[in-house]
Order: sequence, then C-alpha cells, then structure tokens
Amino acid sequence: MERISLQPCQSGISASLAVRVALPAGPMVFFMTQKPDKPSTKDAIIATAVDLFHRKGYYAASMSDIARGSGIHKAGIYYYFSGKETLLYGIMKRTMDDLLAHLKKSLADAEGVESSMRAAVRGHVEFHLRRQKENFIANSELRGLSPAHYKAVVKQRDDYERIFQFLIRSGVDEGVFAAGDIKILSYAILTLCTAGAFWFKPSGRLSVEHIAGIYEDFVLKGLKDGTLKAIQRPNED
Repeated sequence: MERISLQPCQSGISASLAVRVALPAGPMVFFMTQKPDKPSTKDAIIATAVDLFHRKGYYAASMSDIARGSGIHKAGIYYYFSGKETLLYGIMKRTMDDLLAHLKKSLADAEGVESSMRAAVRGHVEFHLRRQKENFIANSELRGLSPAHYKAVVKQRDDYERIFQFLIRSGVDEGVFAAGDIKILSYAILTLCTAGAFWFKPSGRLSVEHIAGIYEDFVLKGLKDGTLKAIQRPNED
C-alpha cells in the first residue's frame, strides 16, 4: 500500500547524522565515561513549575513556591526566565514541539491511510498519558499566556490538527472513512484522545498501551462506519 506523504508538514525537521569511527586493530582499550550530569538548575525550575501548575494551578502557584521547590532563591529564577508567564509559555511550547515530533515519528513507518490514522491516534493517546502533567497544563492554562504567546501556541496546535485533518480527508477521498465535516471530526477525535490526561492514573488497572489500543479501535470504527460523523447544524443538509 502507498505510504501517506506529509511533505507540507516536514519543514524544519533535520535528519539525525550517524558517525562511524574505525578503530585500528590491537588490544581493546576501555575509556572512562562521564557520569550523567544531574539536572540543571533550569531543568529543576521547569520540573518544579510543571508539578506546581498541575497540582495547584498556574495562578495559585507563586514564584516563591517554584523557587522553594527548586532549591534556589527566588531571584535565581529570573536568571533563566523573565517571569512566570514566560515559564508557562516555555512549558507549553516544549510540550507542543515534542507532541508534533512524536506524531511524525509515529507516522514514519505507517503504510496507507488506515494504518496512519491508527498510528496517529495511538501516538496521541500514549503521549498524553505519559506526559500527563504537561498536557494537562497545556490544555487548561492557555488563559495565562500573553496575547503573543497565546497566538504562537495556537498556531502550533493548528499545525498539529491539520495533520489529522489531512489523514481524515485522505481516508474519505479513498472511501476508507465515511464522509463528514473534516474539521469537526478532527476536533472530536483530538478532544476525545486528549481527555486521558485529565483522568489517567498510572497505578490503574490498564496500561498506557492497552488504553491507547481501546481509543485506536474506537476511533477507527467510528470513522469507517460513520458513527463518529460530525453532527450537522439544523440549517445544513
């Protein structure tokens, strides 16, 4: 089957480079390797902010709380971030960057539109369950962003949604999915598959993979038999 092409969405993605070094024959030499560095102060600030924004909410968490949790003085935060809103934006931007990269990786080996949609749904659910706190923040604290940062994050979300819309449209055109409003269908799928970030418990009875499989089967069945078809407005045919 033909592989789904996402050329319009590939800009800015650079291929990783693998470097091989040929070692001369002779006795085996062992090299000392450095121990992994402990998390940087900036990483500690971000991790603490993610935990506090998730647990207390963006507005209730103070810079003093973040400094205390990071083990630094409050003034030290401003060396890395100009303010709490900048920190919130950094968390949201990184989450969206990682989400888009994860989606593209999920689609890399998919063949055909049905396989691609399965991979997209599964990847979306798995990412939201494994990065639960960050995704909860990204979907509940948008109001805390400045107008410019809000616009930037919304653009990232629009770019992400367009990939799902492309897959749905391709499936409809090929007769794999039932016809429906492409945008509304994409919103329905993403809203459904994002919800796990609000209720998932890692200690629960089902694994991330199991839950993702349930979502995958549910969405694909709905797309194929039309039960996920968008609800039309009363004045529309």
